Amino acid sequence: MTAAALRRIPPSVALAAAMALLLMLAAAGAPLLAPFDPTDIRSFNLADSEIPPVFADGGDRRFLLGTDNQGRDMLSAILYGARVSIAIGASAVCTAAMLGVALGLIAGYAGGRVDAAIMRVADVILSFPTILLALLVAGLAKALLPGAEATRLAPLVLIGAIAVHDWVQYARTVRAATMVESAKDYVKAARVIGLPPTRILLRHVLPNVAGPVLVIATIHLAGAVLTEATLSFLGVGMPPTYPSLGTLIRIGNEFVFSGIWWIATLPAATLVILVLAVNVVGDWLRDRFNPKLRSRR
Repeated sequence: MTAAALRRIPPSVALAAAMALLLMLAAAGAPLLAPFDPTDIRSFNLADSEIPPVFADGGDRRFLLGTDNQGRDMLSAILYGARVSIAIGASAVCTAAMLGVALGLIAGYAGGRVDAAIMRVADVILSFPTILLALLVAGLAKALLPGAEATRLAPLVLIGAIAVHDWVQYARTVRAATMVESAKDYVKAARVIGLPPTRILLRHVLPNVAGPVLVIATIHLAGAVLTEATLSFLGVGMPPTYPSLGTLIRIGNEFVFSGIWWIATLPAATLVILVLAVNVVGDWLRDRFNPKLRSRR
């Protein structure tokens, strides 16, 4: 991006991008930045439980954001929790994008019964709300897998539960763009000279339909993180021993009305800031790369 393009970015979008990048870098560097390891149960000390943050009465300088009911450092738990939430959300977006792009390319290029079959499956999936379908997938996996195996595979189950609904929008967008590109002369010429369909789709069509996919992925990242937090809050997500932001909020929700507000409030504030920042950037990218919206300004 050129310097002139950077100057055209609104200050609110630049601030949101900086906040999102800062949170993602802090989450990625959690093992280096966190004062304690919140996944090591042996390091918990019940004598240090429910200590408020340093800016509140009764705070302890060892725990900048206080501790939870088990004596776990909240700053460390939030950094590790954000790391888990962002990793699962990003993995779910990548999985949904790859599946949706592949099916969209096939449906748009093949047409006919193949197109109809893929789109009818997409219509069936869209008839379920995102959270309901994710709860169904996560619940089935939890019921079919043994206890220890379910805990070990919890991240993969969450990724699949989120991606099973989100691939539809990628498929629909790519299908429409592929149908337009397939009618152009360069695709017809590639067919005439005998190039295989796989090469035509990957080498010629895909680069021309990838732009909208990147915008959708940015917007879906915030939704995927929020869906993961919702599932974990409802008890079908990450286990308390390796928490995400949703798990931390669920744990802290039990203590809000007893005056121990920081256990739920601080992870919730982190989640809100992250989702809001990514949404602002995603909305700006959508407006930026949508020619209809550009023409109105």
